[in-house]
Amino acid sequence: MTRNILSDDLADSIVTTARTATGDSLRSVTYFTRANFEQLYLREDLERDADLNDFVGHEWQGYKQTKNAYQNSELGEYKFTVRAFENGYLLRATTERQGVLITTDGLSMNSYEEIAEAIERLLREESGKE
Repeated sequence: MTRNILSDDLADSIVTTARTATGDSLRSVTYFTRANFEQLYLREDLERDADLNDFVGHEWQGYKQTKNAYQNSELGEYKFTVRAFENGYLLRATTERQGVLITTDGLSMNSYEEIAEAIERLLREESGKE
């Protein structure tokens, strides 16, 4: 599969990392930047009609707002976001220029933290900031 906004190696590494950490609980994986996005994985039993453009735009804006709102907080540096929905969960892991949205069935908070750290490490390595 040819990738437009990221290398095949990075796309494969992101999906493999998410799949290894979540198993059959993985619903979808979407890579995004401020200007573009690409869905890397979608579980076969899910609808393919989601409006990812609005979804990704909201998450990118949410990342920037969250990071700005909580800087200098006693909570420490922002790390990642987990959102709970009726039919699943969303993990947003980002760096300054790119991010990944992973949707899953339920997992433990420790699992989400491990996935976020692994994804952020991949993104930093790709951008040469590690």
